[in-house]
Amino acid sequence: MRILEKASAKINLSLDVLHKRDDGFHEVEMIMTMVDLADRIEIHELPQDRITLSTHSGYIPLDEKNIAFQAAKLLKARYEVRQGVHIHLDKRIPVAAGLAGGSSDAAATLRGLNRLWRLDIPLDELQRLGAILGSDVPFCIGGGTALATGRGELLKAIESPPPCWVVLAKPPINVSTSAIYGKLNAKQIKSHPSTAELLEAIRTKNLDRLCQSMGNVLEEVTLGMYPIVRQLKECMENLGADGVLMSGSGPTVFGIVSKEIKARRIYNGLRGFCKEVYVVRMLT
Repeated sequence: MRILEKASAKINLSLDVLHKRDDGFHEVEMIMTMVDLADRIEIHELPQDRITLSTHSGYIPLDEKNIAFQAAKLLKARYEVRQGVHIHLDKRIPVAAGLAGGSSDAAATLRGLNRLWRLDIPLDELQRLGAILGSDVPFCIGGGTALATGRGELLKAIESPPPCWVVLAKPPINVSTSAIYGKLNAKQIKSHPSTAELLEAIRTKNLDRLCQSMGNVLEEVTLGMYPIVRQLKECMENLGADGVLMSGSGPTVFGIVSKEIKARRIYNGLRGFCKEVYVVRMLT
């Protein structure tokens, strides 16, 4: 049997850090949603009891360092599965980009193996397992749009944002999420985004208000460490995007645009700045 799963990229419409917790993680409050840029995951059984990975991308490990491998290993151990599996990753989402590409691959692997092995694991239990692998994995398992709290694993599903186009641009650098959080001083954050304001904008399907309400407290750290991200954000603003924000810990910057023709103009303007530029729809 062959199982196919789509692993969509996520963006943060808001990312707020409230304080650093006793366990070393940061207490966050985020609104996340998905866009139509996705990896494709193909899974099939092996006659030997082992896990193997393949991909055409040369940028990702194919062993236990890969979070999709870890997802398969976790599920096998937890449910005592004695069946081997091969996972092929068709990568479309940029690596180390702040778009949860790895987390979405792990989520798709959990969903796919749940089907392949007929485990019938409920969604909430699958999300609890996903939280062992990473803070973004539970959201990527369920998808949609959600308010995330805790370290990002506590989710409340909310309405989708209004339909729009999203221009994604990743500069030619990789950013470590742990390094960005390591340099963040939660007590010195100058301005916090209003989650309540953004939730109301989503509820009323008001795109202008949504764009004005977006915010990401990690920008202060990443833009300071990587001036190219600041330049990219300013470039996208100057090209006329309705709202511009860095996703996650970066370095990808996204622009919200109401009309496709403007999105294409921004895309063309950014192509001279960086190679990895995408025009996608927000998944509503």
